[in-house]
Amino acid sequence: MTKKATLTAVADPVTRSREEDLRRMLEERRRDMLTEVQGRIRGVRADAVGRPHHGMDLGEAGEAHVQHDIEFALIQMKAEILTRINDALSRLEEGSYGHCSDCGDEIAEPRLRALPFAVRCRECEESREVAQRWERVAARRGVFSLFDHLQ
Repeated sequence: MTKKATLTAVADPVTRSREEDLRRMLEERRRDMLTEVQGRIRGVRADAVGRPHHGMDLGEAGEAHVQHDIEFALIQMKAEILTRINDALSRLEEGSYGHCSDCGDEIAEPRLRALPFAVRCRECEESREVAQRWERVAARRGVFSLFDHLQ
């Protein structure tokens, strides 16, 4: 019996209902995100065909490039979210969805509803963000870790 099948077989009705709700929410967000990414890609393509850059003055061409860069960045961001949603659906299938990847505790349902692809509980995510901020500050100041010399 697979891990998912085992979890579902022993899970109480509330847990199964929660998993079903979260799965529906993830799948709906995946559909919405996929539609948005595809729409933006079509828009960029149509814009490129409809507005060739020759014949534009330098200012218009520059503005068109900036708009293109912004659209491309938005597409990348949405595609990354789509990847995270797909990863969350995979974790749901294998039975690890909703558990913090750092401490193993259950991620609070309100957090999962707000950020359905969360991989860490709020406390672990906050600790990670503080550590990242410290690393950025230390890198700007040229501070190094005492552990750097031990490697």
